[in-house]
Amino acid sequence: MADAHAKKHDYHLVDPSPWPFIGSLSAFVLAVGFITFIRDMPIAGLQIGGLIFGLGLIGVLYTMAAWWMDVIKEANHGDHTRVVQLHHRYGMIMFIASEVMFFVAWFWAYFDVALFPAAENQFLRTELTGGAWPPAGIETFDPWHLPLFGTLVLLTSGTTVTWAHHALLEDDRQGLKWALWLTVILGVLFTFLQIYEYSHAHFEFSGHIYGATFFMATGFHGAHVVIGTIFLAVCLWRVYLGHFTTKQHLGFEFAAWYWHFVDVVWLFLFAAIYVYGYGGH
Repeated sequence: MADAHAKKHDYHLVDPSPWPFIGSLSAFVLAVGFITFIRDMPIAGLQIGGLIFGLGLIGVLYTMAAWWMDVIKEANHGDHTRVVQLHHRYGMIMFIASEVMFFVAWFWAYFDVALFPAAENQFLRTELTGGAWPPAGIETFDPWHLPLFGTLVLLTSGTTVTWAHHALLEDDRQGLKWALWLTVILGVLFTFLQIYEYSHAHFEFSGHIYGATFFMATGFHGAHVVIGTIFLAVCLWRVYLGHFTTKQHLGFEFAAWYWHFVDVVWLFLFAAIYVYGYGGH
């Protein structure tokens, strides 16, 4: 009778979990709170949109942490067979592809205006841009100073995360720790550089298309850098817990994929927005 319940396949059948329901409920609360907060809408006569948003955010973050802890436990228990890992890789590839298309939208918006600032069928655009790109009166960043330094920092972090991957494959635990520490520090440094750059910008988000496209594209990339830094920091914590082996380290591999994606997107942003935009000016 014991053999009747034995696992005879390479797939992992997930145990019943409360996190999909709790996560969707928390996301709904977060969305309602965000909408009521930005629209200054009272609920039962009270301005509690910010409170509702905070509760929803806490719920979403808690769900993420708890759900991923369950996935880590599954991996440590041997549930992630080679077939399961292959499907996880497919999922991560599709996720990164969706992120690529997300940034395509911002590049499309930028180049639609940058290449045709005086389009004949867009008379309002000509009025707003002055028929030139960058628009008249916009003082852009010099790409060969702070933006170039930030680019070098991010590219160096791509090198250190590759070093960490090779160290893991060679079971060099000390090299893995050093390389991951450097990658996380460089990620934090890039974020502070971007905050400093934003604080010294001579244009704002609102009022013209240049500020909107600049802050949307670089700002969302900055958000991805923060997420990737947290991703790598969690991997570093797991290294100290001894979770990764030379044969099974899917979590770290996905973090490295994500970080390289962030690097590549920044190269396109640097070339398109900083260099091309500045050269046009």
